[in-house]
Amino acid sequence: MMKKNESVTEDCSHDRTMTPATLSRSTVNNSSDICSLSQRRSGNTVKYAAKAVAGVFIDCFTPPEDDHDHPYYQRKRSDFQQLKSSSVSSGTSDSEKKHGSVRSDNSIIASDLRNGKFTMAQIYKATRNFSPSLRLGQGGFGTVYRGTLNDGTLVAVKRARKNDYGKHMGSEFRTEIQTLAQVDHLNLVKCYGYLEEKDERILIVEYVPNGTLREHLDCIRGEVLDMAARLNIAIDVAHAITYLHMYTDNPIIHRDIKSSNILLTDRCRAKVADFGFARLAADRDSDCTHVSTQVKGTAGYLDPEYLQTYQLTEKSDVYSFGVLLVELVTGRRPIENKRSSKERLTSRWAMTKFTEGNAKSTIDPRLEATTANAAAVEKILELALICLAPQRKNRPNMQRCAEILWSIRKDFRELSASDTCPISPSMLRSNSSSIGETTVATLVP
Repeated sequence: MMKKNESVTEDCSHDRTMTPATLSRSTVNNSSDICSLSQRRSGNTVKYAAKAVAGVFIDCFTPPEDDHDHPYYQRKRSDFQQLKSSSVSSGTSDSEKKHGSVRSDNSIIASDLRNGKFTMAQIYKATRNFSPSLRLGQGGFGTVYRGTLNDGTLVAVKRARKNDYGKHMGSEFRTEIQTLAQVDHLNLVKCYGYLEEKDERILIVEYVPNGTLREHLDCIRGEVLDMAARLNIAIDVAHAITYLHMYTDNPIIHRDIKSSNILLTDRCRAKVADFGFARLAADRDSDCTHVSTQVKGTAGYLDPEYLQTYQLTEKSDVYSFGVLLVELVTGRRPIENKRSSKERLTSRWAMTKFTEGNAKSTIDPRLEATTANAAAVEKILELALICLAPQRKNRPNMQRCAEILWSIRKDFRELSASDTCPISPSMLRSNSSSIGETTVATLVP
């Protein structure tokens, strides 16, 4: 049975809380089988692993090229802005207090944000009294507005819903403040300040003008994202998560990596947003391998091992990233309620098709059918396969994910330069058989 305080959201037009019963049927069977040494040496590695992953999905849920290609983590640690000493948490259990709880002292928070506190007068001016014409959208936290500061800086103003504000929302609000105050990365949304006054809880963050990745995959904004853009986005997100996991004083687990939390710039480069569920990972210097905490996240992206054991590690973000990779390839949402039962869970469906050598059927139909796109899809699905391993020990870390994606992008660019004709079925079958087992062997950290 799931605990009463577990929080899981379903990724729709806005997040909503699900009851624990909807996730109580989760089981992970034969998880130790995937990607063992003997399997990696066998001839059917990809097919075997994919079937193992496909099975666990049924149990878990039932109905521009920029110069920052080189990762931050290849620089010396001193090149990064160091995290401040404050802690991040979104739970209030004894275990969570031991590993770090949110500090509620406003003076400390203000110091962490370099005195970035705002007054209501400033916020009213920036948003023109929260004009409906400046409304950007609605989320689990509340309503988001576009605003303009006195110096002309465009910002996004996140205003919590007054009627829903309570202990739970207060924890998420302070968690997001603390996390954003401590991190600084090109692919993470910046924080300019906040306001916490009476019944108002407002966060002022960087304005990213081009909407969410999910909106682009749904073709709500602009033209269809081509494969080059999708690869860039995947790498940007991998950079951001790697920074959180490896290059902060204390590793930070985002816990809600999903397409609607990935914002895009005008050049379609990605920035990870929404740190309301962020959580400190186990201390690097301790013997702890995980943090025991309540389950939080979004249905379709949740790590099945975390869901079963309440043991949270950085590999839970890796699992969510695997789901995101499948989204990028297929264009579909993780859970497609209007599709048949075989296609309802997108990751399970995609892994099954990949195993059967029919990866071409998973490609977003809005993408051009070229040999370069087909080869990229094959390799991306192979990476997704390992990220979606039922057991966290069999998943790569985010640094390894980024390295593999760089290699995929390099091959994609080279093939695109000579790719002048659409693919034929025979070419696709040839690609499928040749890409196979050698890549799987490189994915295990």
